[in-house]
Amino acid sequence: MWSYWIFDMDGTLTIPMHDFQEIRTLLGIPRDQDILGFIDEQEESVRKNLSRRLEDWEFEIAKKSKPSLDAVALLEVLRERENRCAVLTRNTHAFAMVTLEAAGLLDFFDPNVVLGRDSAKPKPSPDGIHKILSYWGAKADETVMIGDDVNDVLAGKNAGCSSVFIERNRPLINPGLADILCSDLQALIF
Repeated sequence: MWSYWIFDMDGTLTIPMHDFQEIRTLLGIPRDQDILGFIDEQEESVRKNLSRRLEDWEFEIAKKSKPSLDAVALLEVLRERENRCAVLTRNTHAFAMVTLEAAGLLDFFDPNVVLGRDSAKPKPSPDGIHKILSYWGAKADETVMIGDDVNDVLAGKNAGCSSVFIERNRPLINPGLADILCSDLQALIF
């Protein structure tokens, strides 16, 4: 079906550990605001301070990461089929690498296709997907974006890829956005 698989990381490949309301409170970000969007809109000195504090918080979470129960099984099948896999996250590249290492998933990914917000515009922008496809020399119609957030689905759609939404106890507000809805990654082993 697809030869190229791009995964969100937190909550998709790894057990969700981020309490986004906690970080909003710690950083003084309104509850209804996108964290990265809010930080990006601030003046430079405030932006740098908030970014540093966010990164400190993310690093502590990254070191404790665990794989989702079905991630290894799917990644092993994809490796056997010689499918290519990438990660596109709203974390930084460095924290993505720490997270994947802590979760025991790093060996499944070429570090050149582990992209974070410092490597590409954050999802829902298709920028990261376009960079990954360019690196692989792949086409969007051969590619799927998998994630547990509407930004993952929108990034896939914006890039012209198929998209899979992993519900994990959190339904997609507009189910018609995703090409496939699954409760877990295991459902993608076919």
